[in-house]
Amino acid sequence: MEKLRRAVSEIAYSRDRSKLSSLHRSLLPLLSLASSVYGLALSLRHHLYRSRLFSKRRLPVPVISVGNLTWGGNGKTPMVEFVAALLADSGISPLILTRGYAGGDEARMLRRHLLGKPAKVGVGANRAVTAAAFIEKYGYRDLRNRGCLKGGSTDQKMGEKAGSNDQICFNHCSEEIGAAILDDGMQHWQLLRDLDIVMVNGLCPWGNHQLLPLGPLREPLTALGRANIAVIHNADLVSEQTLASIESAIREFNKSIKVFFTKMAPSYFFEVVNMNSIIPLEAVFNNVVLCVSAIGSADAFVKSVEKLGAIHVERLDFSDHHLFQTMEIEMIKKQLEDLESKFSSRPTVIVTEKDYDRDPEILKHLSPYKALALSARLQFIPHKGCSGICFKNLLEELLQVKLTGVPYI
Repeated sequence: MEKLRRAVSEIAYSRDRSKLSSLHRSLLPLLSLASSVYGLALSLRHHLYRSRLFSKRRLPVPVISVGNLTWGGNGKTPMVEFVAALLADSGISPLILTRGYAGGDEARMLRRHLLGKPAKVGVGANRAVTAAAFIEKYGYRDLRNRGCLKGGSTDQKMGEKAGSNDQICFNHCSEEIGAAILDDGMQHWQLLRDLDIVMVNGLCPWGNHQLLPLGPLREPLTALGRANIAVIHNADLVSEQTLASIESAIREFNKSIKVFFTKMAPSYFFEVVNMNSIIPLEAVFNNVVLCVSAIGSADAFVKSVEKLGAIHVERLDFSDHHLFQTMEIEMIKKQLEDLESKFSSRPTVIVTEKDYDRDPEILKHLSPYKALALSARLQFIPHKGCSGICFKNLLEELLQVKLTGVPYI
């Protein structure tokens, strides 16, 4: 099954079918048929919602959707965390609504990163039901008449000062929920939202431009017209020309959309046997490294590690949210033994935090080899006058207009 998933992913991101293997080409007719059926089902679902045969629910708090048009690797979860921290630091207690894919790695990582902040994480396929349960338990605050975002520690961390246009705001967070963040919400139409943020992977934004499963697209690119904000992620790993091309493609479908640029900034490592350890990034300098990951875009992860100065970096990629099995741990250890024999130096395994949170116990079986998890945070890249502060101000402005109808001054 893992081989099939990898084959489908390779087809989805291949730009030249003539270079595909015979196995890959044999899958094309079936994938093309499935893609056509998926497209018809998507159109029918759209029609049922537009004609109100399927109803949408409105929460009593603002809803901010963070989603994407392709599968995995778009920086969606880091953006959810960033927005949640921004709201919490502004005195608004956010509720993150997530499905909790596979081993629930994203939900666990969000809880760990937001520990100490008044943010809650609700897991469940039916986000409306999950939200209702949390609101019944904790209550909610009506932001339509009471406050807005306020510059706080998040702004200071971004190294910029907040503007002088701050409105009357909450001075502190309460347990009452003030806003909901819809994780992976672009295609979740059951809940009405006030803001739509779409994440785009700068390394490979649209793949082969085909719908699932022949391609990586969950919806046609026309869906960009629904978004308020687009964020091109991994912007530090591609050229200015590529960024301009992606931005131009986005604006073909939404001329008024605001476009921002982000990257993942490595912070430190921690040992998988001790998550409280803090190991500086310099620890892998001049070392032999094996990057092991089961995430949506392993390329960005590997490129980040390569920048840290390892003398040799190899990679072992699995499909997104894959749960490592004992036989795969043995396979990883065999590759580590080969590297040790080749370089006469004991290599280090590096995994992502998502891989760690998915199943921290099985990674401990990589002993006697050292296994480190790379901790990284989303950062905005100042570009064309847009920055983290601009994003915060735009978020505030759009919410103000949506909730009150009064333009932000």
